Amino acid sequence: MTLMWGNYKLPHFFMNKIKLGILQVNHDKSEDIGDKFPDDAHRFRDLFDSLESRFKYKIYMTIGDELPKDINEQDVYLISGSPLSVRDNHSFSKKLYEFIRSCDSQQKPLIGTCFGHQAIAVALGGKVEKSKIKWNVGVEKTKFDNFKPWMLPKKDLNLYVFHEDQVSALPKNCELLGFTKNCPVSSFSKGNHIFSIQSHPEFDFRFMRDIVNKYEEMLGPDIYDEASASLSKDVDGDAFGLWCENFIKLNYS
Repeated sequence: MTLMWGNYKLPHFFMNKIKLGILQVNHDKSEDIGDKFPDDAHRFRDLFDSLESRFKYKIYMTIGDELPKDINEQDVYLISGSPLSVRDNHSFSKKLYEFIRSCDSQQKPLIGTCFGHQAIAVALGGKVEKSKIKWNVGVEKTKFDNFKPWMLPKKDLNLYVFHEDQVSALPKNCELLGFTKNCPVSSFSKGNHIFSIQSHPEFDFRFMRDIVNKYEEMLGPDIYDEASASLSKDVDGDAFGLWCENFIKLNYS
């Protein structure tokens, strides 16, 4: 059997499960959020399990200093979001940045979201700063002026956002893909092996609603009201999941 993706003939690799390593940099132990909802890695599993491709998952609790011992343990890696700040030095920061640079040098496919997006930028020589508007929260449209081959269908994406840090300077040889009203560097890539976004495609409405409500006091009335009102918009997490699937296939075509 020959497996095809568009005009590309795909290897036997895609008749088996793709090995996806998720580097989780958050572990919420709270009763109101952590005990009520799946953790970050499981939210990504739910997103990707709706796709045509099949994945075999390995979760690395990077929040607890766990990272792959060998970069070839998995076929592709994803670095999750986190309430932690990339601007702080964490116990896992140095090893995570070294791992990111290894993925880059060996062109191992790597996806980053939120904290992962920012960590990739810092590891490769970019810059992350605190947002000038303090908190950017709610549903925000990422506009794309630069579409890569894996970004099909070509469209702007409405996605959940919850961050106060953002990439302010791209690393060398990286390309800006998308931006939002409040975040000038919302998505970027390097070659065909690195793809990242500031947003949270893995969030769903119930989870986003509850964390916005939990942090109402921290956000303040203006940001809270605007964020809450935005949650009535439809989101495009499934479309981003499809882009990730295409990104992986392109790397192994």
